[in-house]
Amino acid sequence: MGAGIAHAFLLAGACVHVVERDAEAAAAARDRVQTALTRSAQKGATVPDGDALTTGTDTAVFADAGLVIEAVPEDRALKLDALARIEAVVDAGTVVASNTSSISIDALAASLARPERLLGLHFFNPVPASALVEVVTGARTAPQVVDDAVHWVEAIGKTAVVVRDAPGFASSRLGVALGLEAIRMLEEGVASAHDIDTAMELGYRHPMGPLRTTDVVGLDVRLGIAEELERAFGARFTPPALLRELVAQGHLGRKTGRGFYEWSA
Repeated sequence: MGAGIAHAFLLAGACVHVVERDAEAAAAARDRVQTALTRSAQKGATVPDGDALTTGTDTAVFADAGLVIEAVPEDRALKLDALARIEAVVDAGTVVASNTSSISIDALAASLARPERLLGLHFFNPVPASALVEVVTGARTAPQVVDDAVHWVEAIGKTAVVVRDAPGFASSRLGVALGLEAIRMLEEGVASAHDIDTAMELGYRHPMGPLRTTDVVGLDVRLGIAEELERAFGARFTPPALLRELVAQGHLGRKTGRGFYEWSA
């Protein structure tokens, strides 16, 4: 997800600094972004030179950034740590965003010295193919920060929808509700994964069915979001046993080669 976000901003002409947990992860991130840029160039896109992208482990490179987006895994403690490290080095006018898909922006902002400059920028996977970014506003997010964030989203050629901070926001809450029900139907033997997905693709014109979408997003990611929503809304978001079993077995979807579908290299 982080590589996809970096790729989108680089194609729009921005200078991008990617900070990872260690040197190995930073090198891998650079390889992912460079591979994506090469593919874009092969398709005719204008790509920046090598100086537009830097990767490393030191958050000090964010000192002059106009926008910093954390895209660490969907874990509250990890995100709080990342945001604290970002806030310690950025300029007072920097917009700070979380790419969370379910964690409360207000809960994250509560630990910051300047909560008014934090909001959510919820990108969708895969980032290059998605036209949407959800802009999530906290109770203390400054209106100018929201305007700035919308302009950033538009600058990379995507459409922004602005939603109030609430569990699951708009997209995750609706998307996970559909995905969990599809998993329950598969668990109950109502239909095959392929037929459940085809019903939504052809009957409701969804570009991708809910089970294939879960494979692309990651079953572990969907499970984490469902657990967050279950805490907020109760049993209607209780994760099905099949989802828990597949995650426990390491079958996380496309990234591991197997989820509800088999994925080749």
